[in-house]
Amino acid sequence: MDNWDLRTLSLIGEENLEKLKNSAVAVFGIGGVGSFAVEALVRSGVGTVYIYDNDTVSASNINRQLIATTKTVGELKTSVMARRATEINPQINIIENPVFITNETDIDVNKFDFIIDAVDNVTAKLNIIESAKQKNVPIISVMGTGNKLDPTRLKVSDISKTNTCPLARVMRLELKKRGIRGVNVVWSDELPIKQVGDETVKENTRPAPSSMTFVPSSAGILAASVAVRTIVGL
Repeated sequence: MDNWDLRTLSLIGEENLEKLKNSAVAVFGIGGVGSFAVEALVRSGVGTVYIYDNDTVSASNINRQLIATTKTVGELKTSVMARRATEINPQINIIENPVFITNETDIDVNKFDFIIDAVDNVTAKLNIIESAKQKNVPIISVMGTGNKLDPTRLKVSDISKTNTCPLARVMRLELKKRGIRGVNVVWSDELPIKQVGDETVKENTRPAPSSMTFVPSSAGILAASVAVRTIVGL
């Protein structure tokens, strides 16, 4: 499989491609956002990718998650993602961590050159961000992508600049309590769309956000772009 990354090489140059091959990026959450982020990192030539998620693929994931098909339902998301990554680049070092992040989880961020936070749990997001900030590891945190349809409304900015996003509102408050500043996020200024229909998807007995593929996938690719550009300095 010679020259599979030739188009990347011609865009960013050999030195920057080597930086990517020698880098390690962690992606927390391998769902609608994280699966596309991992795919973009792998296809960009990142040498080591750590993936964190304890969930399995469900039928309700098929409409938006890269790893979800009728053949992968029931499998660990990290296992499906790792298999796909090695099919793209057999030389990649992809490290599966099928764990659920809590506020007590000890995250060894020292081994990462960059972190993508693509989880939707506030407690987990706060732990990931706080761990990254303590060790000065670059991080991009993805805010809410549910109940939205327009990927052109996505932005990258400091979390203090966010508006309209319910998850970002909660995160701003919690980060302020912890004295944490300077957190870059991917977020959308699209107003959440009210759910329609008689039935809603339930997760842990609570209604889950409605979603289609457009915004989560674009947010994941955007986050991966920030990671790659940060690593190579472009």
